[in-house]
Amino acid sequence: MQISSRELKIIPTSSELTFRDIWGTWKARWGIGRMAFIVEPGLYRIGTPDNNSPVLVSANYKMSFDSLRKELNGVNAWILVLDTKGINVWCAAGKGTFGTQELVNRMSIVQLEKVVSHRTVIVPQLGAPGISAHLVTKASGFKVVFGPVRAKDLKEFIKLGLKATTEMRTVKFNTYDRLVLTPVELVGTFKISLMIFGVLFLLNLLGIGPFGLVDLYAYLGAVVVGCVLTPVLLPWIPVRAFAWKGWILGFIWAVAVNVLNGWNWTAVPEYSILRALGYLFILPPISAFLAMNFTGSSTFTSFSGVLKEMRRAVPAIIISITLGIVLILVNSFIL
Repeated sequence: MQISSRELKIIPTSSELTFRDIWGTWKARWGIGRMAFIVEPGLYRIGTPDNNSPVLVSANYKMSFDSLRKELNGVNAWILVLDTKGINVWCAAGKGTFGTQELVNRMSIVQLEKVVSHRTVIVPQLGAPGISAHLVTKASGFKVVFGPVRAKDLKEFIKLGLKATTEMRTVKFNTYDRLVLTPVELVGTFKISLMIFGVLFLLNLLGIGPFGLVDLYAYLGAVVVGCVLTPVLLPWIPVRAFAWKGWILGFIWAVAVNVLNGWNWTAVPEYSILRALGYLFILPPISAFLAMNFTGSSTFTSFSGVLKEMRRAVPAIIISITLGIVLILVNSFIL
């Protein structure tokens, strides 16, 4: 039996991405309109699905939805979009918005039992932390089958009778996967960076300085180290905690800043030992803090591990930056 879109609210979609879709993805990558880059939760059809066609579950973050549908060229399927508050599948599963209750509720809202004759929904493997399969079955009568990690494997997964190979189950977090996350993190530092520059400008006006070009590029370098260099080099930095990974590279950058600015361990007035130590106390923690933002996007740690790391790292970061600021301010008063 073919269900009419007039009888139930079924939204048509396509596997072809438009320029607007691609442009929206690029903007979201850079944090522009990120939280508005969503689709309406509900039931979508791609191709000409019937009551035997597979049901694929996705998030209402448009990048997740587009990543799924673009891989379904030639496939007739239903896409059930959950209300994840504009968060991608992996992160939403950890936050609970891509969860058991939302899946059960959304199937009820769209009356999925009237659309398909089978009782199976395909949930992304990365959504597994938020979905309790047996509770979904108990509440709805639908069986949950966890699909492959990558949407590009869905066609083969369906062809194999909803069976995944070992390769399909392998979660990767390669250099490209890490690199595409960096733009939004860089943009995320923009507002706080403006506040910091504003404070430094006021301190200069009050004669507590001077804060100038060296401070500017020292800070910006620490941001790039934390937001870009640390995630790119993640597997090769010989510690496990993200904060320590960022701190190590940040320390190397702080030493480089001191060397580049002519501090030769003789404590010349223009670049005294207090200022050099201030950079050593300030720059590594900045990189460490920014590096921790990637803990929720990786395969390197767990939710409990993230909380444990933050409880230890954040106080240390605050203390270190405070000491560094005090040293640089004291240096300014001495000169």
